[in-house]
Amino acid sequence: MTTATLNEEAVRRALRQVKDPELDMNIVDLGLVYDVEVADGDVRIAMTLTSPGCPAGPMITNDVYKVVRALEGVQDVDVAIVWEPYWTPERIDPKVRALMGF
Repeated sequence: MTTATLNEEAVRRALRQVKDPELDMNIVDLGLVYDVEVADGDVRIAMTLTSPGCPAGPMITNDVYKVVRALEGVQDVDVAIVWEPYWTPERIDPKVRALMGF
């Protein structure tokens, strides 16, 4: 991947490798990734966790840094854990939610 292809879509594609181990689903389909911004090799990600006390939070965050830093052209990664809007199962991708029976 070159810096010309380092964009939001490429970052979101990489983030699909990161799973919430408790739900065994990737964080994009779960709706945990709220925003991705890419500018001049700097990647800013606003995301949440399924709950403030999520025991997998540090592991998920570390995996986010790892997969995004591995993308060619990435200079810096900033992950902001936000709690607004609060995550609910309604944020899960509709197709995935249907498969889960929600």
